[in-house]
Amino acid sequence: MAVLGDLIKLFIPAALVLYGMYLTVKLLLQREADRHHNDVKQRYTETVVPIRLQAYERMVLFLERISPNQLLLRLGGQADTALDLQQLLLRDIRDEFNHNLSQQVYMSQAVWEQIQGAMNDVATLINQASGDVRPDAPALDLSKRIFERIIQRDRQPTSDALRAVKEEIQQLFM
Repeated sequence: MAVLGDLIKLFIPAALVLYGMYLTVKLLLQREADRHHNDVKQRYTETVVPIRLQAYERMVLFLERISPNQLLLRLGGQADTALDLQQLLLRDIRDEFNHNLSQQVYMSQAVWEQIQGAMNDVATLINQASGDVRPDAPALDLSKRIFERIIQRDRQPTSDALRAVKEEIQQLFM
């Protein structure tokens, strides 16, 4: 019985010391894991966040560049007929879109779909306006018809997508 009592007297302090060491090591490992997580998060912030912001900036620029007002100001004088202007406008929209296609990986699917929808709305607007004028009509006639359709809609076809991009930027970074 005395041996059992001596073993208990040795075992209880040893178990307490062992438990204390376990808690200490666990705490140190948890702190190290937290520090590593914070380092990774900081590197992410330093590397990825600027790239994502740049992607959003590029998409805002894309939407501004394909807005009918900007398209017509930039390209309106480069075509003689309505058909030439229609083709020029649609080609420019397609080229701008293809140039910025990779930016979709940095934004939500909903915003990307808004951007695609805006691009399609602009193309549809141009095509509908071209249906209202003869193909050999002066390019100015098509420009006027596009502006008339924008006035009828009472909004730019890119405005909803621009708002969605700006809202997502504010949610993620502000």
